[in-house]
Amino acid sequence: MSAVGLLYVGAVLFLNGLMLLGRIDGKSAGVFNLFIGAIQVITPFYMIFTSGGDAWTIFQASGIFLFGLTYLYVGITNLQGFDTSGVGWYSLWVAVLAVGYAAVNFLHFHDEKFGIIWLMWSFLWTLFFILLALKRNIGAFVGWVTLIQAWVTATIPAFLILIGEWEQVGAGVTEAAAGLVVAGYGVAYALTRRKEPGGVELSS
Repeated sequence: MSAVGLLYVGAVLFLNGLMLLGRIDGKSAGVFNLFIGAIQVITPFYMIFTSGGDAWTIFQASGIFLFGLTYLYVGITNLQGFDTSGVGWYSLWVAVLAVGYAAVNFLHFHDEKFGIIWLMWSFLWTLFFILLALKRNIGAFVGWVTLIQAWVTATIPAFLILIGEWEQVGAGVTEAAAGLVVAGYGVAYALTRRKEPGGVELSS
């Protein structure tokens, strides 16, 4: 995933987290999801067309499609008022594949940092499945997890890549940051255990 694309993934996750917390209207967030979804679909098509048939370039492009199609699906669902179950079940499929992408990053690319990030994305998309397909009342918790991941899995890594500092981040720092993030999830869960009013629609 390009650093610029990853940066704006952080933006759309940030807005979606706020939407789930009831801070942003669902249709307003839906428009931005369409913008980022379009970018995240055009980019991998370009990567594939210019790859010269390189298998790993195509593999990396395929991972971008997972998220680009999510944001397009969310945008259309919000703007048209569709039931969210389709997005939810698609999210489960993404969550399973994300574990595979994490394994490839760990074992083939020896990239522990993005291996951990892919596992975090798998966790988040699993939560989307539970919220949107199974209709569990966990919207506030998912909102906080989405907000956290907007920064730690997308915005901050993308910014560090853009300024040439990403390679200076050691594995120990990454593991420590992951531990803090998990602790943050625990705090968010503890603070949002109360039953939430209303439904679990993407739009607020």
